[in-house]
Amino acid sequence: MTLEETKRTLNQLVADLSQFSVVIHQTHWYMRGPEFLSLHPLMDEYMDEINDQLDVISERLITLGGSPYSTLQEFIDNTGIKDEKGTYEKPIPERLKTLVAGYNYLIGVYEKGIEVSEKEGDLGTQDIFISFKTDLEKKVWMLQATLNKAPGL
Repeated sequence: MTLEETKRTLNQLVADLSQFSVVIHQTHWYMRGPEFLSLHPLMDEYMDEINDQLDVISERLITLGGSPYSTLQEFIDNTGIKDEKGTYEKPIPERLKTLVAGYNYLIGVYEKGIEVSEKEGDLGTQDIFISFKTDLEKKVWMLQATLNKAPGL
């Protein structure tokens, strides 16, 4: 099998994870408010996790004979995560809602990846998708709890 759908999904994740790392970084730079001291360093951890996922996803794509997107233009052209200009006016709860939306979007891409990798018989990639999806679901739960909401998965 050529694993074309799996490779397309992996490359979609390359673009999306790259963009989402920037979204988290923007949250890190532009946040202000009473939770700043606890949330500012937490965003470093969130970026590290997304960047670690990006590395694993990109290397898996290369392992399967694919070519990961590697330019800002390719990321912009292929991501499903919207871009917005940074502002100090956005309150922390709104920033956290933006992160929840991004994580939920990524969970959806991982779910698609689980389906296509199973269909194409690539259980190694499917295992990666399942693990990362599970990690992101926990992030959504924690962020939603911070917002005094149920996970909503």
